Amino acid sequence: MIVFGWAVFLASRSLGQGLLLTLEEHIAHFLGTGGAATTMGNSCICRDDSGTDDSVDTQQQQAENSAVPTADTRSQPRDPVRPPRRGRGPHEPRRKKQNVDGLVLDTLAVIRTLVDNDQEPPYSMITLHEMAETDEGWLDVVQSLIRVIPLEDPLGPAVITLLLDECPLPTKDALQKLTEILNLNGEVACQDSSHPAKHRNTSAVLGCLAEKLAGPASIGLLSPGILEYLLQCLKLQSHPTVMLFALIALEKFAQTSENKLTISESSISDRLVTLESWANDPDYLKRQVGFCAQWSLDNLFLKEGRQLTYEKVNLSSIRAMLNSNDVSEYLKISPHGLEARCDASSFESVRCTFCVDAGVWYYEVTVVTSGVMQIGWATRDSKFLNHEGYGIGDDEYSCAYDGCRQLIWYNARSKPHIHPCWKEGDTVGFLLDLNEKQMIFFLNGNQLPPEKQVFSSTVSGFFAAASFMSYQQCEFNFGAKPFKYPPSMKFSTFNDYAFLTAEEKIILPRHRRLALLKQVSIRENCCSLCCDEVADTQLKPCGHSDLCMDCALQLETCPLCRKEIVSRIRQISHIS
Repeated sequence: MIVFGWAVFLASRSLGQGLLLTLEEHIAHFLGTGGAATTMGNSCICRDDSGTDDSVDTQQQQAENSAVPTADTRSQPRDPVRPPRRGRGPHEPRRKKQNVDGLVLDTLAVIRTLVDNDQEPPYSMITLHEMAETDEGWLDVVQSLIRVIPLEDPLGPAVITLLLDECPLPTKDALQKLTEILNLNGEVACQDSSHPAKHRNTSAVLGCLAEKLAGPASIGLLSPGILEYLLQCLKLQSHPTVMLFALIALEKFAQTSENKLTISESSISDRLVTLESWANDPDYLKRQVGFCAQWSLDNLFLKEGRQLTYEKVNLSSIRAMLNSNDVSEYLKISPHGLEARCDASSFESVRCTFCVDAGVWYYEVTVVTSGVMQIGWATRDSKFLNHEGYGIGDDEYSCAYDGCRQLIWYNARSKPHIHPCWKEGDTVGFLLDLNEKQMIFFLNGNQLPPEKQVFSSTVSGFFAAASFMSYQQCEFNFGAKPFKYPPSMKFSTFNDYAFLTAEEKIILPRHRRLALLKQVSIRENCCSLCCDEVADTQLKPCGHSDLCMDCALQLETCPLCRKEIVSRIRQISHIS
């Protein structure tokens, strides 16, 4: 939805600028000032080459984009904000190469203030998008992302993914040229080891391209040199963040079966077995590497003779966990069901297995990465629209705490809170008081004022829930171990009251889950989404009728024709 709206915005703006320019030329010709107009045009190009005016302009744009909205503005509904300053249209001289770095850094600086799914992208992002419409411009943008994104910014890799995901698909020639420019191999991975940002950013770019270009283009991109480079980055002498993003890039290349076979034949599993031991490391960066190594060994790069983690993990003390059957498609969940991570370009969400209707409840989350996550409470009616960027706190049935952007989310509206930005190792507490109808959020034991908005829409049926931006990870504690900052009031924990059978605790790797699905027989009149209930509901006005009522109520558009759903009619005659 966001990408489509942006495309329409850019197209309409370019058309309007073209018409305006044509009109100006006719007026100038009529008045006999064509020479003056031409001189002014050349003068603008000269100033662009010098960088003087662009430097001032960029500073002004950065100041505008970096301004944090006030509390009153942020609490407003998701209406489009003031349109960004106009970028250069296709008829105008494109920005010179030396300005690309500034635009990338401007985007990184403003990304924390983008709190609306419906607001226009910032000026810098629109300009980079325009530049990337040509092969030369796309190459300039990619090289700038590798060159200037700093290692210490927690949103750096997410910005790389965001910009590349929104840019036009590269041509075959552009990809070939990029591989020639980068000239990657195992020796290159050993260079500049004291400056790991370049290697981290290179791996992030490769991973994003592999995800975006799945299929023959991805196979062509994974040259022997690039494979050697990524494998060399996994060696223990590399910086942990370089290891992490090299592994993520290999995961994304493995989405194409031919690449998966090629990577598996490189004995990658032997390297991952060593890194898997970092899954519980007190260093949160190494812990991410360990989490991804273990997930890859369980789901992608299987090692002969190695026991899958879910077969040996001790779950005897765990009675509540993240629900692997109530999760959006790309979220990674640990075998013990208490840790989750997103490495996709979408906004992935999950609910826990236990639902509460009355009383006072509390759980905690340990922040493993300090980027954008929305964590809190949601009911079954809360929708996961991962590709549209909607998660917990983005509808009337959920409320979420965002410690990166320092916001509280409810019904797709945000308001600032007074806590500082969270950091790795912080503990966030979540108290739900259904007696007083309030939610209280804590950061390392420091509480915020109660939140009560969600109770105007629902008063029961709450789950612990969370949504994750790219490359974010956290661990949940539902009471299986002591809390770090228990609140002073009396409360209950999920682990004290929930119950899961041994089978319900199992989080199967994807290949095992697919094998089980192939054995399931599906009756002819079942719902095309859940495959459990009878398809007894017709959607109006489109008339499609291959869904059950439960699934139909969770949709806003028909999954077949994408028409908006106005009403849902249960067809009694279809019920067997």
